[in-house]
Amino acid sequence: MDTKAAVLWKTHSPWEIEEITLDDPGPGEVTVELAASGLCHSDEHLVTGDMRMPDDMQELLGFPQYPIIGGHEGAGTVVEVGPGVTSLAVGDNVALSFIPSCGRCPSCSTGKQSLCDLGQFLIVGRQIAGLTARHHLAKDGTDIGIMCCLGTFAPHTVVNEASCIKLEDDIPTDKAALVGCGVTTGWGTSVYRAQVQPGETVVIVGIGGIGINAIQGAVMCGARHIVAVDPVQFKRDSALQFGATHAVSDLEEAFALVGEITWGAMAEKAIITTGVAEGSMIASVMALVSKGGRCVVTSVADIAATEVTLSLFELTLMQKELVGGIFGGANARRDIPRLMRLYKEGKLKLDELVTTEYKLEDVNQGYQDMRDGKNLRGLIRY
Repeated sequence: MDTKAAVLWKTHSPWEIEEITLDDPGPGEVTVELAASGLCHSDEHLVTGDMRMPDDMQELLGFPQYPIIGGHEGAGTVVEVGPGVTSLAVGDNVALSFIPSCGRCPSCSTGKQSLCDLGQFLIVGRQIAGLTARHHLAKDGTDIGIMCCLGTFAPHTVVNEASCIKLEDDIPTDKAALVGCGVTTGWGTSVYRAQVQPGETVVIVGIGGIGINAIQGAVMCGARHIVAVDPVQFKRDSALQFGATHAVSDLEEAFALVGEITWGAMAEKAIITTGVAEGSMIASVMALVSKGGRCVVTSVADIAATEVTLSLFELTLMQKELVGGIFGGANARRDIPRLMRLYKEGKLKLDELVTTEYKLEDVNQGYQDMRDGKNLRGLIRY
């Protein structure tokens, strides 16, 4: 199959629209015709190099990370199935989960699908089966990698069935594209990793595609106070529309406000959902957390970052917790269908998340709008 895709040739360069050729799906794989793809900040990490594959790993694998097709939020319809596929058929609507789930590894079998062993392939950029490529440049046959085993910056892609979540027939696939990463990650961070309880105060630092959905999760958990922190006025206004009770521009302002509304007890939970995690911000966010409280780091940092500023004295004597979270600790096969049901029932905002829609050819404009703070979520519609 011939199609086109947004390809990144190297770090710190624009996405380029290339004609590509797709192989037929191999064993355990399907071809999906996509309805839409979200423009998530994680693809920006490919551009900046935050999510670069170490050189020694590329040498060991025998192929480079770039060129790579971006995109890891997508949904659409299965148009072809490969040998051995048992869970899907042609015509099925699916959401693509950026975390594959095998259902059999120790993590999956204990209800921790966000830590599935297949996650080891996410940064590799090849098919899960055999680390081979199904995506090639049309002009010369060069193999092209795919973001998170998906590559949704293309109208068609070939993926493993482990990455596909079957949807009910009446679920709109353009909206389902959003739950493959951002919605589920943000919502799950509040529900699972922060374990927000009714009546608690929650601070959410960074109101983008993840943070705005962490607000939705905190609302569903019954939080009393939800304090959104972001320097962009548009995002603070949006936070209030999605259920935040307060919105401030920086951590200093948040510290004063949280101290006031909790009578000095501070917030039971804090969640970091900034575009890039910085070790220097940890101490300031932990200062917002109460005794026995928890801070969750959901943001992705530079893969080489190792330094964190943190009061170990406070960590011990106030029994605070600092934890990480990928995909919000969610279970894709359970939570993606559940979130889509909540959307159908009017309890989860998805339509309001999409600030601007783009054509594939406008992907660079979409990411510039994200950098400029204009979007909660941009969406490529095919």
